[in-house]
Amino acid sequence: MTAGGTRVRLDIGLFVLALLLACACVFGGVLVVQQHRDDQRVAAEQERYGEVLAAARTEVTAFINIDYRNAQDSIDAVAAGATGDFRKQYDTSTDSVVKVLEREQSVMDGQVLWAGVVDVDADSATVLAATTGTVANRSTDNQKVARYFRLKLDLQKVGDRWLTSNLEFVG
Repeated sequence: MTAGGTRVRLDIGLFVLALLLACACVFGGVLVVQQHRDDQRVAAEQERYGEVLAAARTEVTAFINIDYRNAQDSIDAVAAGATGDFRKQYDTSTDSVVKVLEREQSVMDGQVLWAGVVDVDADSATVLAATTGTVANRSTDNQKVARYFRLKLDLQKVGDRWLTSNLEFVG
């Protein structure tokens, strides 16, 4: 009887061990799938941040690089990255801006020093950017004068592009 009882206990012990291993495998599989989904979510967020930053940097670069000798090209570069009210306001002021640029013989050169995403979701974002550059025009006797700008941009996802819906100077 003891040999049979031992065999039953051994069979039950092996069954319990096999059941525990099976549970561990299922649990491990669930963890792997969950980690894979988390990795995909993080990768998508990082890609979105990169797209937002690239769009903001492009828009700011266009905005702070204007030359009266090709004023319309400069204006068009800003308009290409704009949408909504910002685009409408920019479009309606184009003629007067071009006239002022040509009259004052304004040349503004600059670059983005840094830009950072303040807030982002699936279809909107806010970015802060700092720039450095120079401006030369009639009021500066065509001498380059240093200019530093801090800008806040609101961006909207339009189709597959991030476009600027608002741009403002900040302190």
